[in-house]
Amino acid sequence: MQRVNEFELPFRSGDSGVKYIMRGPRLDWGVIVLKPGESLAPHYHQEVEETFYVVQGQGSLNVGKRAFKAIPGDAYRVEAHEEHSLANTGQDLLKVVFIKTPFLPEDKVDV
Repeated sequence: MQRVNEFELPFRSGDSGVKYIMRGPRLDWGVIVLKPGESLAPHYHQEVEETFYVVQGQGSLNVGKRAFKAIPGDAYRVEAHEEHSLANTGQDLLKVVFIKTPFLPEDKVDV
């Protein structure tokens, strides 16, 4: 058993962006918080699939050349090799839960 509290963990950089809640041994998961106008750069994974669940705010999940409106309650699964990025297009914080499986921390390829 493992217990963590999201609010006790740091973002990867600064006060927004990616925050890992649990890493391994079989999956990675955490939250992404983007301020209005912030975005995560395009990337893809060689073997990992990534699922996004929108908790709060409004954004755009871009997969390949398509943009999908991301609102609370939406869930999107992105397959390995699908280039994707995320942007906050609203006026409030965008909060998204992400789940990546399998656990391969070096699998990300920046575009």
